[in-house]
Amino acid sequence: MSVSRFGVSLEKELLEALDQYVAENHFKNRSQAIRHLVRNNLVEKKWESNQQVAGAISLVYDHHKRDLLNTLADLQHDYHDIILANQHFHLDHDNCLEIIAVKGEAFKLTLLANKLIAVKGIQHGKLTMSSSE
Repeated sequence: MSVSRFGVSLEKELLEALDQYVAENHFKNRSQAIRHLVRNNLVEKKWESNQQVAGAISLVYDHHKRDLLNTLADLQHDYHDIILANQHFHLDHDNCLEIIAVKGEAFKLTLLANKLIAVKGIQHGKLTMSSSE
């Protein structure tokens, strides 16, 4: 991959915000931060246009909740075509973290995530999507 250099003109306030972003996110320089922002924007465009993406659905729940595990398993079986793998972690005696790796059309990943997060007993859930390329 070749790198091209170009100049960018920014208002003072925008440059200060960029520098703050660089510092807060521990980027080595402005170029690295700008590359990150551009890539994020491109991934978001893929989500919005329902292109092929990859991601992770994170769920935190109390595994003692009645029928919760069966409901989660049933939903995952319904979407077996987009689920790559899942991992289950015991946070403490009651609470678990489940991470489900997914790949497919953005809308379908979002639909699955929304259904899983809406299951009664889920304490927190989040879908994180990225490019599959």
